[in-house]
Amino acid sequence: MPILDRRHLPALFTFLALACASCGRPTTEAVTDIAGVMPPLSFHMTRANDGASVSAANYRGKVVILYFGYTHCPDECPTTLANLAAALQRLGPNARGVRVLFVSVDPVRDTPAILKSYVQAFAPEIDGLRGSDNAIATLARRYRVIYAVTPASPGHPYTVMHSASTFFFDRKGYARLVSMSTDDTAVITAELQRLLRG
Repeated sequence: MPILDRRHLPALFTFLALACASCGRPTTEAVTDIAGVMPPLSFHMTRANDGASVSAANYRGKVVILYFGYTHCPDECPTTLANLAAALQRLGPNARGVRVLFVSVDPVRDTPAILKSYVQAFAPEIDGLRGSDNAIATLARRYRVIYAVTPASPGHPYTVMHSASTFFFDRKGYARLVSMSTDDTAVITAELQRLLRG
């Protein structure tokens, strides 16, 4: 499967323009087909849920949702995870075939214990992932995700900025969809059902 197909360039440019949103409400609810535009899922990180070292290979056979965020996020992150949890609940027993990977862009504050507690408050199918600065940056670059962490300094609070993109991968690990909003849980559920049927 090609990483970049010229026929998909318009969709890619649209996606990149939308991906620059940071925490706050996204401006679109579109689900965009990115098959053939983005590379397959690839990473090596630590799963906060159980402390295991995991890679994309551990999730083959599952439909995977990839989202970057941080536990101190005041709005977009908890809303996105709550929406995804609602979609998983709509799937019923089929939710076992889905995994949500919540990649922390703020591992200094998101300790394993904090991240584990955070994701488990939403749904058992959500895994919190932590990695080195390089591992996070590499995965973010792979999917054109923008983020920045600015430590506190005199007169300036600790701030984190990140893109609002949510990526969907099929059971073989290929990127299939991206969404800038998960608010329409019926649409998200329908897309997950389609990917599960594969």
